[in-house]
Amino acid sequence: MENFNADVIIVGGGPTGLMLAGELGLNGVSSIVLERLTEPIRQSRALGFSARTIEEFDQRGLLSRLGDVQVIPVGHFGGVPLDYRVVEGGSYGARGIPQSRTEAMLGGWAAEQGAEVRRGHTVTGLDSDDQGVTVAFDTAEGPSSLRARYVVGCDGGRSTVRRLAGIDFPGTDAAIELRLADVSGVQLRPRFSGERVPGGMVMVLPLGPDHNRIVYYDRAEPLRESREPLAFDEVAEAFERLTGEDIHEAKPLWVSSTTDASRQAAEYRRGRVFLAGDAAHIHLPIGAQGMSAGVQDAVNLGWKLALDIKGKAPEGLLDTYHSERHPVGARILANTLAQRFLYLGGDEIKPLLDVFTELTAYEDVQRHLVGMVTGLDIRHEVGPGDHPLLGRRLDNQEVVLKDRKTTNFELLHPGRGVLFDLADDPELRRIGAGWADRVDTVTADRHNCDIPLDGFLVRPDGYVAWVSTAGSREQGLTDALARWFGPAA
Repeated sequence: MENFNADVIIVGGGPTGLMLAGELGLNGVSSIVLERLTEPIRQSRALGFSARTIEEFDQRGLLSRLGDVQVIPVGHFGGVPLDYRVVEGGSYGARGIPQSRTEAMLGGWAAEQGAEVRRGHTVTGLDSDDQGVTVAFDTAEGPSSLRARYVVGCDGGRSTVRRLAGIDFPGTDAAIELRLADVSGVQLRPRFSGERVPGGMVMVLPLGPDHNRIVYYDRAEPLRESREPLAFDEVAEAFERLTGEDIHEAKPLWVSSTTDASRQAAEYRRGRVFLAGDAAHIHLPIGAQGMSAGVQDAVNLGWKLALDIKGKAPEGLLDTYHSERHPVGARILANTLAQRFLYLGGDEIKPLLDVFTELTAYEDVQRHLVGMVTGLDIRHEVGPGDHPLLGRRLDNQEVVLKDRKTTNFELLHPGRGVLFDLADDPELRRIGAGWADRVDTVTADRHNCDIPLDGFLVRPDGYVAWVSTAGSREQGLTDALARWFGPAA
């Protein structure tokens, strides 16, 4: 048997790569993370994450590691206000959490699971064959290489892995540019959801007692062709032009920009090479969907790769990563582009904005938009059946076992599947025993559960793969277990 340096090489040590490393380690699979930067980032584009990502962190017991997490119940879609609580568990997401803090938390967790992060490694080549992938890279000590069973590119919108694998990245080029700056030493009125102003849009997010993030779009400023850093004087001049407020005396802590370029990888998998996060999809950062989508990619992929590496995966399981996550990414690109027109359009957009605002008075429309932006309405094709819970996420609920009270999220902490027996059914438990090395079977009190079922099977990523109802208690359970977890032991 060939000796590999690790089961999986992950290129990119941001939130997506670190989440994937932790997921793999949780399932006993080794990984090496190759990160180009020599030090962790200090500046943070992302300042939070979506409602579904809050749940996924909670499913692994990670949410508490972030300390006090402020959840914002209301938000907007393209500047049109929405109360996100119209969907059960809905919120505009967690706010005020810099990406650097999230990365530090995930890096600590990944290390606990045995992942190794190697900084100052710039990938230069990929050589894939039927058995594995060799990754070449440069370091301060010179060129070197490592070999693994699989490689996952989590290396951002300009992904080297994607380019070396020859995977197309179709989409639309940037048409507009958002500029942003973190400043201190000046008092500013908060503009949490952004405000349309003559000439553009302005957002002000308080980050501390004397610390604000400014985000603005100025129609008078054309898209820059140069990648040269943006000068703070340009920011201050534009901010005064848009708002009438003078911030020239503020202390700039960080100045950056982003665009509405929207692209998606044609393939999330090519042989032994996978893409996740910004390497797979880029879009206008709006609604906390960017980093969140990458974390969700990692949670979808991790347990599937682990089963394959352990020789337990059913045929075709790895292909479901693309078939499940590519449509989600496409929907994010579509909704962020729609929001871009509503949010940043000029006077010509006003009739569309007026009609859209009228539509959001209907609760069904609100639910649709909230579900789309948060990821709470994702539904995977998991097999036969039309029960409304099939293929959907299981929200957090108290579960009363014979010896203790817990929650279904706590039961997902080990990163394994969970088979819930709510009818004290020995036959269901007998079937589940065949997959005891991959799936935990728990008997719970149905009278303390809000789900009117006799039993249900939850994948490690929190999506329901099988449900049992009265009169069809074990129907399809064996097929569902085999479909998602491979043959019985």
